[in-house]
Amino acid sequence: MTAGRLSPAVERLATLCGAVADSFEKGAELLKETTGVVLSASTVQRTTEATGERIAEHLQKGRTFGGKVAWDWFRDACGRTVGYIEIDATGVRQQGPNGEATDGRMADVGMIFNPLPDRERVFEGLPKPGESMQARYISGLYPLAEMGPLIRRQGAQVDLDRAEVWVALTDGGAGLEDFVRLNFPRVEAVILDFYHAAEYLAQLARALHPTDEGAALAQTKSWSRLLRDEWGHVMIGVLEGWEWPSRKGLATVRSEVLGYFRNQVDRMDYPSYEAAGWYIGSGAVESACKTVVGQRMKGSGMRWSEPGSHAVCHVRALYRSERGQRTDFWRRSTTT
Repeated sequence: MTAGRLSPAVERLATLCGAVADSFEKGAELLKETTGVVLSASTVQRTTEATGERIAEHLQKGRTFGGKVAWDWFRDACGRTVGYIEIDATGVRQQGPNGEATDGRMADVGMIFNPLPDRERVFEGLPKPGESMQARYISGLYPLAEMGPLIRRQGAQVDLDRAEVWVALTDGGAGLEDFVRLNFPRVEAVILDFYHAAEYLAQLARALHPTDEGAALAQTKSWSRLLRDEWGHVMIGVLEGWEWPSRKGLATVRSEVLGYFRNQVDRMDYPSYEAAGWYIGSGAVESACKTVVGQRMKGSGMRWSEPGSHAVCHVRALYRSERGQRTDFWRRSTTT
C-alpha cells in the first residue's frame, strides 16, 4: 500500500482521473465508471496533489524520467537539424483563507520540442504518416530563474546538443530573451511570436476604423503581410509615416504599438526566419498553456490553493509529455 493507503495501481488511476477530468468530483466519477473503484473527490484530490509533489521533488533533485532518448531532429530549409525552446506563462486563479478570493498566480510552462515540419517550406525529414510532434514539458508556479535548469535537463535528455541550430520563440515578455540567452547560449535566434505582433497591429487597425469592422480587418491583413514580408523596421517606418486622422484614443494606441515594435524589432526578422524554414509562431507553447494548465485548472469558477496548483501543474506536464516519462515515474514510485 502507498502512503495514501491505496494500492499502487489505484493511486496511479486516481491521479490520472484527477488530472484529466474537469474537476476532482468528475475524476472520482470517472474512476468509478471505468474501474469500479469508489473514492471520494477529496481522496482523488489528495492523491493527485501528492503525486504532483513527488514529481516536483524528483525534478528539484535534478532527476528526469525515462532514459536518454536522442530525438531525430527535423531539418530546416538549409538542411540543418533544429531544436526548439519555448517558455510562456498563464494565470491560475487562487483561493485564500476561508475560501476567499486572492490574487492569481502565473504558472510557467516551458518546453523542448521537435515540431512537425511545414510541408510548404521544409523538404527534408518530413514526418511519417501518423507521426506527431515530440515535446517535453515543465510547468509549475516557479520563479522564472528556477525554470532554466529544469528545462535544460529536459533538453539534455533528448540530446538537444545534437541539434545543429537552437531556436527560441517567446511572446516578448519582460526578461524572456535574457532567460533564454542565459540558459541556452547556443540559441541562434530568439523570435518574437509573429501572431502576437500581428495582434498589436489588429488593435491599431480597430482604433483606426472603430466603426468599420471590414476595413479594420483588411488593414490588419495588409499590415500583417507587410510585417511578415519586410521585417519590423519597415513596419515601424510605415507606422511613423502614416497620415493618421485625428480620432479619440487613436494617438494613444499608436504610441503603445510603436513602443512595442521598437522594443521588439530585433526579434522580428520574419523574412529571414521563414527563408531558413523556422517556425515564427509560438503556437506550440500557447497550446501547451491551454492543454497543460488551462484545460484542467481554468474552468469556470475554479480557484486553487498555491500548493495544489503547483502540484497539479506537475502532474499535467508529465501527463502531456511523452509516455515513456510517465511510465518511468510510476515505475520509480512503486519500487522506492
